[in-house]
Order: sequence, then structure tokens, then C-alpha cells
Amino acid sequence: LVWQEYREANPDGYGYSRFCELLGAFAEKLAPTMRQAHRAGEKMFVDFAGATIPILIDARTGQTHQAQIFVACLGASSFTYVEATWGQTAADWVCAQANALAAFGGAPQIIVPDNPKSTIAKACFYEPALNRTYADFAAYHGVAVIPARVRKPRDKAKVESGVQVAQRWIVARLRNQRFTSLAELNAAIAPLVDALNQRIMRRLNTSRAALFETVEKPALKPLPREPYVYAEWKIRRVGLDYHVDVEKHFYSVPYRYLREEVDVRIAARTVEIFRKGERIAAHLRQATCGKHTTQPDHMPENHRAFAGWTIAKIKADAAKIGPLTALLVARIFERKHHPEQGVRAGLGILRLAKDYGGDRLEAACARGLDHGACSYGSIRSILENNLDRAMRAPPEPEPPSPLGDHENVRGPAYYN
Repeated sequence: LVWQEYREANPDGYGYSRFCELLGAFAEKLAPTMRQAHRAGEKMFVDFAGATIPILIDARTGQTHQAQIFVACLGASSFTYVEATWGQTAADWVCAQANALAAFGGAPQIIVPDNPKSTIAKACFYEPALNRTYADFAAYHGVAVIPARVRKPRDKAKVESGVQVAQRWIVARLRNQRFTSLAELNAAIAPLVDALNQRIMRRLNTSRAALFETVEKPALKPLPREPYVYAEWKIRRVGLDYHVDVEKHFYSVPYRYLREEVDVRIAARTVEIFRKGERIAAHLRQATCGKHTTQPDHMPENHRAFAGWTIAKIKADAAKIGPLTALLVARIFERKHHPEQGVRAGLGILRLAKDYGGDRLEAACARGLDHGACSYGSIRSILENNLDRAMRAPPEPEPPSPLGDHENVRGPAYYN
């Protein structure tokens, strides 16, 4: 093929035999390659294929999204796992590898990826650094991650070969099919992967599946009892309100960590907050933006006491003092445009009971109700000036009816 392409570009060029002689001489000058020996259960090689498969995401406009093809191969058996993902983000990388381990039913000692920026924080031959999310995944499964050298595909030749096989046996066979979802695409990939693993390899005269069952699977480490839950790590600083901003929702931490820098682990259902490796708070994850999730024990004592005063509680405590106090407090809330505006006035009324006693407060509220003075300032003034001890004017008698008493005259009470 290379010769044919060469002759198309150079019609008067070398003939086939001479071209092969020159190619052979060139190959003799190449650096030697090291044959890698793969022990059972030692390594899993992972990579994304260069080829993609389109998924129709808008039937009206015909818009498609190119799904990425993830490939994982075990070293000793070449047993292969293939999965389609939306992209090559950290979540795609980590979740696809977690799915591969689940499909294998065990974990190798080492995972060998290349150096994607989404999972490798620092590409270095001597000390490569993983990002926190990928390191968390590796620690959970008890595996080491040793990335291949930068631009050295031979370091992961096993998966490079697996990618080629996957593109020829899977991607090529699906090129004429139409898919409308990632789940539909993966459902079509699964039987092709099974057929690939069952296919007899000519050099070994056995299949990948047979080698996996007899050689590789017994050497894999058991997986943790609970499946891995993907989580991202973020660095945040605690605000003055002892809350941490996570995707525009605010989660509380103990108030003593004000202004401290913390690590936040964000999972699908939970948000955990760590300070120097110690977990200091845990919350259920919330989807609402601009809201606060606060645990009472994270608040200072004075904040906690104030937060406990709700409108219902203030009314209930006023009723314990007496009916007139309860009525006056209810009037305060009724006259406010927003009932929450009356919380402080209600608290002030209740505090007057501590200074002057419940009986005097009842009398002061009675006087305030008589005069329409339903406010904290009016009741306090009544108590400070001892007006609550002044005798209340008796209620004015009802004027006599001009018709006199008669059994057919019902009076105003009849209509109440």
C-alpha cells in the first residue's frame, strides 16, 4: 500500500522490489524495541480510540455528537472492554475505568493510561502527579497508576493494538447504523465486544476470553464491596457566614473554620468538606442555586438561638404568658407587610416579660390594645411609666334601643 501511494505521487519512482530493499535497509537502522512481558493480573492499559461514532441529538436539524470510544485491555490475556462516552473529561475517564473493572470482576495491580490533562495533573517521567479525583479512584480500588511516557505509545502497546482491533471490529461495523442515545450505542457495542473476546487469536490458537478465565481472572484483586461513586474535588475558602460555595449552593461548616481553605468532595448525592485530611462537614447535595444548607451545630450559640425564633414559636410563647399578650403579638405580625418584619418586635415583647413579669405584661398589652398602641415601643413605654397599673376605664355601656325591649327586636348580638 505504501509503495502504491509512493508510485502515484512519483510515477517514475522505484519499482516494488527496489522499494522493499530500501525499506528493509531503513528498518535495519531503527532502534530496537523491547518485548514486554505481561504477568497475569498485573496491568490494565487504557486509552481512547481516535475514531468516533456519531449520535443524533436533534432529529429536526440533524445535529449529531461524536461519541468517544474508550478501550481497556488486560496485559496477560488481552481481554478487552469497550465503552462509548460523551467525551474525554475526568468523569468520562474515571467512570469508564470503573465500569471496566466491574466488567472484569477484579482489579489489576497497575493501570497504565497516557497523560490526559483531565486526570494527570503533572506529566513527568520521574514523578507523575494525578489529580485528586483520579487519585481517589485509584486508592479506592487499591491500584497504582503509572502513566506512559509522553509521546511514547509503545509503553502501552497492548491497548494501542486493542484500539486498532476495536476500530476494525466494532467501530467499522457500526459506521452505517444510526444511534439516538449513548445507551443505545453501548447496547450495540456490547455483543461485538463479546464476539471480539471469543474470537480465536491465530498466534496463540485460543481466545481472549479463554485466557482471561484461566490465566488473568484468578490473579485479579477483588473489588471493594460497595461500587465506586464518582466524586470531584474542589478547593474552597470558608466565608464569613461559615458557608462554602459549591456550584452556587452554600453548605455550612463549623464556624471556627472561618476564612480557612478546605477541600470539598462533590459526589452525586453528597458534599463532604475536609480540612487537612479531616472531614469537618457532610451534607446531602442540593440542586437549588443561591440557597443555604445549614446544620445548627455549625452555628455560634447566639446565631443558633436567634435562628430558632420562628413566627410560630413566638406566637406560642406569647400564648403561654397570656391571651392578651398573644393577641397583641398577633396584631404586630398582621400589620407588617411581611410577617418576618415583626419577628424582632415579637422577641422584644417576650423579653419584657422577663424584666417586668407576665402579669404586668398582660396588663400593659390590655392597655395597648385599648388604645391601638400595638408595638414594642408602646408596650415598653406603658411598663416604664407604670401605666399598666392604672385602673382601666370600664367599657362604655351600649346605648338603649329607641324601640325599647321587645321580643321581635333581635339586637346586634343576633348577627354575630
